[in-house]
Amino acid sequence: MNAKRLLPLVILLTVVAAAFAFRIDRYLALDALRENRAALLAFVESNRLTAALGFMLAYAGVVALSLPGASIMTLTGGFLFGVGLGSSLTVVGATVGAAILFLIARSALGDVLRQRAGPFLSRMADGFSKDSFSYLLFLRLVPAFPFWAVNLAPALLGMRLAPFVAATALGIIPGTTVYSAFGAGLGRVFDAGGEVNLKAVFSPVLIAALVGLGVLSLLPIALRRLRERRQ
Repeated sequence: MNAKRLLPLVILLTVVAAAFAFRIDRYLALDALRENRAALLAFVESNRLTAALGFMLAYAGVVALSLPGASIMTLTGGFLFGVGLGSSLTVVGATVGAAILFLIARSALGDVLRQRAGPFLSRMADGFSKDSFSYLLFLRLVPAFPFWAVNLAPALLGMRLAPFVAATALGIIPGTTVYSAFGAGLGRVFDAGGEVNLKAVFSPVLIAALVGLGVLSLLPIALRRLRERRQ
């Protein structure tokens, strides 16, 4: 194995270990947002561009390092910047972070794992590559799959970067908008001294709607296979 290809992975794992060693995750919590809300809002008010860029880069870092707390970051984006800008910054940051992790995994692990996995993964990769955009869009839309896992699997299955980025950005828009809208109303919850229940963000109706969108994303696959059978 080429040591140069492993270097980005080694650096990533080192940074992840350092993040947990210094307890960075404690800042990715609603209590931290509640305690620092005044200072954060004041900074955003006086340094809006810097705050927006900083938030976007921080979000990309959280996703690339697969740190817990992306949901809290999305809520924070809505709280600090509003639904529209908060959602946009989150989508860009999450997509950039996912692409970084995707590229590292594909470069360092993709070829090796495919060689060692044998024909099963090869057949799976062939099937995935034909409709990779639709499959990934489904995985992004349906809120049932860990974000970090969905970043890694396409890399190991040989997906190209362009459709990965496009499906990721498009697929996370609905869920991101919902979380950002919820975050935009956190100020009232904090003022009332209430507790935030993240499970309340996604109602059964909303989950059903996202699943429905996910199923629609698989429609091109079903139509293609139907045409193939007829031919």
